[in-house]
Amino acid sequence: MAHEVGYARVSKREQNPDAQAAELRAAGCERVFIDHGESSRVTDRPQWVACLDYLRPGDTLKVRRLDRLAGSERILIETLQELDARQVNIVSLTEPMIDTTSPMGRALFGIVAVFAQLRVDTIRDNTQRGLEYARAQGRVGGRPSVMTPERITAARQLRAENHSWESIGRVLGVGASSVRRALS
Repeated sequence: MAHEVGYARVSKREQNPDAQAAELRAAGCERVFIDHGESSRVTDRPQWVACLDYLRPGDTLKVRRLDRLAGSERILIETLQELDARQVNIVSLTEPMIDTTSPMGRALFGIVAVFAQLRVDTIRDNTQRGLEYARAQGRVGGRPSVMTPERITAARQLRAENHSWESIGRVLGVGASSVRRALS
């Protein structure tokens, strides 16, 4: 027997998820999982993990809005693909085109997912092209290294004295991987 399950989330502890939970129950959800103060960019939220564990093929997951599931398009696409692979229907209470319980809803969902993936791929492609152009212009991105010339000199001396990467990092106040990278 298929179940209707709700998921609600608030980003900050002082926020109240009761309105979301009430909407989900009014929409027929037999059980509602609620995460309090959990970031939408984290995929291992405690109640979300419990919700995924509870869901079975044929069940319907209802949310107030899709942004309750994920804080980035990439995570949302992955989440929706995972739910689809598990044969879990998805219904958004405020976004009527997201309702995979009907043929039209599945078709519209597929179109939305394709365009969302296209946007993610386009952003990734543009970023890669921009980085390649910057490198061709002699610019290197990223944070500046914590390994100053003085630290590198000290690290070389300590390494020559057979100190471990970890002990050198502790002495210099940096991570062992930073020391290893600087001396490689």
